[in-house]
Amino acid sequence: MQLGYADLRGRALLVVIGATMCQLGAGLGYVFGVLQKDIVAELGWTRTMFSAARAPIFLVIALASPIAGTLTVRFGSRPVVVAATLLLGAAYLIVAAMTELWHFYVANILIGLVVTGLGDVVIGSVVARWVVRARGMALGIVYCGSNLAGVVALPLVAAVAAGRGWRAAVAALAVSGVFVILPFAALVVRDPTAEEAARVEQLDEDTARHATAASTDLDLRSAVRTRSFWILAALLFVFFFYFIAMLEHTVPHLMDIGFSRVEAAAAFGFAIGLGVWSKLGAGVIADRMRGRTALAFDFALLALSSVLISFADLPGVLTAFLFAFGIAVAARDVLYPLIVAECFGVACLAQIYGALMLALLPGGALGPVFAAAVFDGSGSYRSAFAVFATLNVAALVAVAFLRDERAG
Repeated sequence: MQLGYADLRGRALLVVIGATMCQLGAGLGYVFGVLQKDIVAELGWTRTMFSAARAPIFLVIALASPIAGTLTVRFGSRPVVVAATLLLGAAYLIVAAMTELWHFYVANILIGLVVTGLGDVVIGSVVARWVVRARGMALGIVYCGSNLAGVVALPLVAAVAAGRGWRAAVAALAVSGVFVILPFAALVVRDPTAEEAARVEQLDEDTARHATAASTDLDLRSAVRTRSFWILAALLFVFFFYFIAMLEHTVPHLMDIGFSRVEAAAAFGFAIGLGVWSKLGAGVIADRMRGRTALAFDFALLALSSVLISFADLPGVLTAFLFAFGIAVAARDVLYPLIVAECFGVACLAQIYGALMLALLPGGALGPVFAAAVFDGSGSYRSAFAVFATLNVAALVAVAFLRDERAG
């Protein structure tokens, strides 16, 4: 395969930049960890109630992704990303004005649609159509958008909330989010014309080889009969069970053990910011070793982070946690689809990966609720962190049993 960046220029480069800006909208949900304590205190909710209201996001993402893909194919990516951007403003304005728990449920359903419309299915597909030779680099850049949103939004929201209250902070987020993203969604992101697509495809000098290799690739029906499929599904469940819980509860936990809101938000924002370099670096590393080996390193870091968080009040431990967590969770976005391809081939990658993503429903929904319930019952997250650490270690061991299922 001839490597290069010949197709990452001109209009394609503009689309990559626009797609990256659209991905910012998928990362604004990081702010809820910063605001959770204020929202719960003002409205008289428990942390379990708060996390339960966030759970519909994952159901919506799972169910809406096939619909978003169909709409993108039929009408193009631009109408989908524009609609998702407008929904972003509406969703966060509902949060800013909410007085009842059901308002929060409605807002989170809309946020699920926003993440779907500005997420991997739509944004990833349009970028892949513009870029062939530098596709990995292009997708790595684009997927950094959600991390950049966390880096920028967390400290700003924390500062506004400290001075003017959480409602003003969310309202400002709604208005500024639409103001920043909409021009890119409406004017920059678009699908290539037939002529442009033909020029892009001409750069792929490996088309014939890929077509030959695809004859041995597994389809979804064959993949689900393999042990690697169910191991990968379990890995994804464990990852989301831990990751989504930490998104919502890391900042409250740090505040519970003595950090100020601004300090906690800045620390977690740093971890999210590491994802920018982690995603780019993961692709480079994965090109130099087997996907299973790279994934094992990633889950080792994930397991280490879940141990370190329990001791974040000790000198130096918080910094170690932030590095381990920030690098591991971002690298997973790049490494997981690579290991799916390594096990089953690329011919039916989207279909198989889509089926595996069903693990997001129980993992992403139950993780934060579990952590919140443990805190509400004991006044501490330590027991939840112990469960997370145990599951992450088990996942690390399970990686060793993955294999290329095309070998028979």
